[in-house]
Amino acid sequence: MKKILLSTIALALVAFSFAGNGEKATYSVDSKLSNLEWVGKKVTGEHKGTIMVKEGSITVENNMIKGGTILFDMNTINCTDLEGEYKGKLEGHLKSEDFFNVASHTTAKLEIKSAKKGAGEDMYDVTADLTIKGITHPITFPAVVKMENGKLVAIGSVDVDRTKYAIKYGSGQFFEGLGDKMIYDDFSVKFKLGAKG
Repeated sequence: MKKILLSTIALALVAFSFAGNGEKATYSVDSKLSNLEWVGKKVTGEHKGTIMVKEGSITVENNMIKGGTILFDMNTINCTDLEGEYKGKLEGHLKSEDFFNVASHTTAKLEIKSAKKGAGEDMYDVTADLTIKGITHPITFPAVVKMENGKLVAIGSVDVDRTKYAIKYGSGQFFEGLGDKMIYDDFSVKFKLGAKG
């Protein structure tokens, strides 16, 4: 889910920076050039991992983004701070109905609505719709886009409130007496995404 937002940003920024006046172009996200990392925190610590981009594209015309959609493969949820049995248990739990219900919702989606130049160099403010478990909410986040080794790259981070997407397991907002078993509602996503024209 985190990857959703990140992928879209990368494409949007690329389009703004590299589409000429009057030109219409489509950019494709390259999963091999993209890296999305998530961090979820609880009272007693945190867990982190990755998710892969399935596919994505964005259309730009007259130096303006006209639209774009990025899909994230929720089957690739991976925990990188655990090993063996504990790693398998956490990944299985995250894919279960308590969290992302991957059996029924195999992908998450980020749909770009608009993007505008930000305050800093190469900075953009992106507004998009994020869909997780079939539930859609608007989200806005900053991202940097630049050329790196001949590829368009977007770098940034975003925080997502999981409870907006019916992921309430271990949330102190909905359950009392959780103590040190409480899981914080927000999870963060850091991304470095690459795209090709």
